[in-house]
Amino acid sequence: MSHSQANRYRLAHTREVTVIDPAKAALEILDAARRRTGRRLDEAGYGPRTTPSTAIDVAPGVRLRTYPAAGGDGPPVLLVPAPIKRSYLWDLEPDASVVGRAISHGLRPFLVEWTEQPEDADVGLTHYADTLLGACLDTVTARTGSTTAAVAGHSLGGTLAAILAARRPERVAALVLLEAPLRFGAAAGSFAPLVAATPAATLETFARGGVPGAFLDQVSALAAPREFTLERRLDLLRSISRLGGLADTGTLRTHLRVLRWASDEFRMPGALFRDVVERLYRDDAFAGGTLEIAGERVGPATLRAPLTTVFAPRSAVIPPSSVVPVHEAAASPDKLLLEYGGDIGVALQHVGVLVGRTAHRDLWPRILDRMTPPA
Repeated sequence: MSHSQANRYRLAHTREVTVIDPAKAALEILDAARRRTGRRLDEAGYGPRTTPSTAIDVAPGVRLRTYPAAGGDGPPVLLVPAPIKRSYLWDLEPDASVVGRAISHGLRPFLVEWTEQPEDADVGLTHYADTLLGACLDTVTARTGSTTAAVAGHSLGGTLAAILAARRPERVAALVLLEAPLRFGAAAGSFAPLVAATPAATLETFARGGVPGAFLDQVSALAAPREFTLERRLDLLRSISRLGGLADTGTLRTHLRVLRWASDEFRMPGALFRDVVERLYRDDAFAGGTLEIAGERVGPATLRAPLTTVFAPRSAVIPPSSVVPVHEAAASPDKLLLEYGGDIGVALQHVGVLVGRTAHRDLWPRILDRMTPPA
């Protein structure tokens, strides 16, 4: 490269960073404001009411929550949140706790708790889905003596859980996918047009140093305004209308606790962001069976664990087209497909499967049965 070419490259690079960096700075400010909102909700009594637990450090970027109330001999279950979300949504309050239901069902839950990576960490899809979740399974084995565990994942956490199960089928006793995107490309719902319209160079630049949690929140609201804006406000009105003993008075409380959780996102590592965009959304590599993880190709043909998949038929965020075809194509001989129709008091219908009253009443007894080995 000549001296003049190098100067032109530096100028172009500087211009790109000048455009992108103020946007990221603004999003960092928005993240801080959202965290302040979360603290105010805490002070008002709407913080999470979690089950007593102990944190186990597994590896940089991940911890496991264990629960003394679970006892020591139940079948282990690994619960996997999305990698930019705080894990306590799985244990939000006693009436809306997957952790509590698992314990009551005789299972021994281990809740994955993602922690922030350094800004310069080069950790992508293989690191999260194989290295870190594999280390979590190793910790479960060390704690329980069981070489296998049921694995359940929600949203992008479900995508990671599916990749883990496809990569390490001998370690996964059963797999539960909760509104988890598995087929991407044009089938990926409301996010697909945004991904397709954004130049790769822009995404690459934006990913440097990690992607603020507020960016993903804003993109979600832009891509699916009905689900992330309109329905959230309608859910608030419906929750308020249920006060006064007319129905379940806990709906407003749960709604506000979900909003507290939604204000608590954190930075996604740049390499993971790039992999999700390029290898999943653009290439649709998992559904096509061409996704390489630790030197092996994984996809529906290597997904052999007993499989339970929950989808929302009206969702624009994770539509049936992003879920059902991979469920049907999975090699597992034991599959169950469940519909989730939504709830009042969940703020965001996408998370209702974890905290909704209807979900806990109608779906979770069946899901937990599927995670329990036969006697």
